[in-house]
Parts: sequence; structure tokens; C-alpha cells
Amino acid sequence: MTNKNLYAIALITSLFFLWGVALNLNPILIPHLKKACELTDLQSSLVDSASYLAYFILPIPAALFMKRYGYKGGILLGLVLFACGAFLFYPAAAVRSYVFFLSALFVLFSGAAFLETAANPYITVLGDPSTATRRINFSQSFNGLAATLAPLLGGLFILSGKNLTPAQKAAMPAEQLNIYLNKEASAVQLPYLIIGLVVLAVAILIFRKPLPEIVEEDTETAEDKKRSLAGKIGVLLRRKQLVMGVVAEFFYVGAQAGVLGFFIRFSERVAGMGEKPAAAFLTAAALGFMIGRFSGTFLMKFVNPVKLLATYSAINIVLLLLAVILHAKFSVFALIGVAFFMSIMFPTIFSLSIRGLGSKTKLGSSLVIMGIVGGAIIPPIMGKVSDMSNIQYAYLVPIVCFVYIFYFAWKNLKVKKVELVVAH
Repeated sequence: MTNKNLYAIALITSLFFLWGVALNLNPILIPHLKKACELTDLQSSLVDSASYLAYFILPIPAALFMKRYGYKGGILLGLVLFACGAFLFYPAAAVRSYVFFLSALFVLFSGAAFLETAANPYITVLGDPSTATRRINFSQSFNGLAATLAPLLGGLFILSGKNLTPAQKAAMPAEQLNIYLNKEASAVQLPYLIIGLVVLAVAILIFRKPLPEIVEEDTETAEDKKRSLAGKIGVLLRRKQLVMGVVAEFFYVGAQAGVLGFFIRFSERVAGMGEKPAAAFLTAAALGFMIGRFSGTFLMKFVNPVKLLATYSAINIVLLLLAVILHAKFSVFALIGVAFFMSIMFPTIFSLSIRGLGSKTKLGSSLVIMGIVGGAIIPPIMGKVSDMSNIQYAYLVPIVCFVYIFYFAWKNLKVKKVELVVAH
């Protein structure tokens, strides 16, 4: 492998870490902005909605953009959008506008969608094809590292640990309350300014250094080339396995976003924890997720991945029921267990969904990725349930998600071998 390729791999690997930090700061932002902007649980859940909506809208435009301007062009545009979104947090906090925050998140994750659309396939073709799986797993391990570090750093530098009760707010003079809320909102300014500057620095490095040009083999049949994009999608949507996979990915990402997004709120209300201790438990959940990914990958050498998916889904149904029924820290421990058993689901569902697509694999993959929009829809449903009842009952919603994932796994039990090709 040439030094040019090693340099490119190092830069692309850094992208996995960057979008991992941004995405895994959301569970910190949800309770923080709820407090700073005085939101309901439903309103606070729109943090995830703004983020995952970008992932739903951007993958196909990103793929079309890169088809014309190449991987480097797509990566640079993604980094610029990412940095702009991070910088927008500064004025959003200055005016304490939740709509402004959501707009900043949408811009940031539009950039992340470009980066993820580019980085996953690009890293696989940088070097010897026989080591492609090893390269992408290595790069994705930095995404796992970010998932562990982000809630830890967010808990230290964003959350203040100060929560006022409704009675305390009512007794406080309006001017003093406004000062308190503005101070809370401003806590995100420096962290996101630093993120934006780091992303901009990576963009400059990539702009100034040539990256290897990748010429991909055209595998489309003559019949496929005659069809419009809508026609190609229509053909794919006739494949039951793919459609079931898109739905399964929708429910999985929705469950993941909801379970982790309301984790701190759940810990505060059910276990009586403060923000900072709850953030520490969230870090433990993220660490459990990463350990689950590595241990699950190891287990797949001996256990059929589909059976593992079904087993993990069933375990999560039980753990969520315990989280709803139990009280104090026992419920929080149950949610940490859920994070561990969610770990292998995204790549396993993804790989099962695109089996046998042949020349249509790339477009099919984009459709599965669009299933990420579940992260924009399931958390608001949980937020609405929480507002109408309580945060524990909201965790009945992801149970429905894991029931469908169990059904998807059960329908695929005849599949003996699954090649994991992507992680999230």
C-alpha cells in the first residue's frame, strides 16, 4: 500500500470519528435543550428528528453529486456543511431559539450524510480488495470510540447539573430566570465551535492533498440503464426481502435513537439521578454498545448471525419490559443492557436486506440507509407518550420496534451466512 493511500485512509477514518461524535452528542442535547429552551418531551425529541431527517433526504442526492464530482468533491461538500452546522450553534445559543438549533442540526447532519455516503464505500476501495473488510471495520471502530467519548465529554462540558423545579422557576424573578436559561443555552457554544474548527481543518487537509481517484466498474445491465431512477426504485420495491429490511432498519434506528435519546431524562425521572451521573451511565451504555459490537462479531464465527439477531431482539423486548416495570437504578441497568444487545442489529439487518441484489446493490443500499428516518419518527412518538403519561411508559414504543425486528429475523432463519458490510 502506498503512502498516498495510507494518508487517505487516515483522513477518511477521521470522518468516522467526527460524525460519530456529532450523532452521539444528541442524547446530551435532548435534555440540555429541553431545559434551556423550556420544552416538552415531544419538542425535545425533535433534536433526533432534525438529525435523522437529513440522513433520509441526503443519501441519494449525495450519491448523484459524487457520481459527477467524485468522492473527494462529496467529502469536501460534506465537511463544509458539517462545519457550517456546528458554527450555527453559536448564534442559535445567543438568541436561545430552538428552531435555530434544529436548523443548525439539519445542516450539520446534511454534511454527515454526505460523509457517510462517501466514506463507507471509499474506504473499501483504498487498497487491496482482500483487506477491504478489515479496513472498514478498523475505520468503524473509531465511530465506536466516538460513541463512547461523546456522552462523556458532553456530560462534562455541556450539562451543568443544575435543574430548577417548576416551583423554583415560578418563584424566580423573570430577569434572573432569563439569565439562568441563557447561561444554560450558551454551554453548547464552545464545544460546537471547537467541533466546527476541527472539521474545517480536516477539510483543508483534504482539499490541499490529492486523494486517490477511484474508477468504479459499471455493473448496470443495459436494461437497467434505460430506466429512470424512479423506475429502478420501483423494480427494487417489488423485492419483499429488501422492503422488509428497510422497515426493519426504520424500526431499529428509531428504537436506538429513542432508547438513548431519552436515557438521561429516564434516569432523572425514574432513578432520581442528576444530569451528570445520568450522563456517566449513558457513557456506560455507549461503552456497552461498543463491547456488544465486538463480542457480537466474534460470536458470529460460531453462531448464525440471523439467530443472534432474533435472540438479541427477544432479549431487548424483555429488558424494555423490565425498564417499564422496575424502578430506581434497576430500570437504568435494563436500558444499559438494551444498548449492549442493539449493537449487532444495524449491520446484520443491512446485510440481510441487500442479499442477492447484484448490480442493484448500490441503489438498494441507499434505500436501506433511508430507513434511518425511523430515528426522526420514533423518538417524537415516545416524547408524546411521555407527555401524556410518563417517561417509563414511553419505553413501550421501542418494544414494538424490536418485535418487528424479531419477526424479520425469524423470516430469515434459513440464511446461513451473512457478510457484514456496514455499521452505524
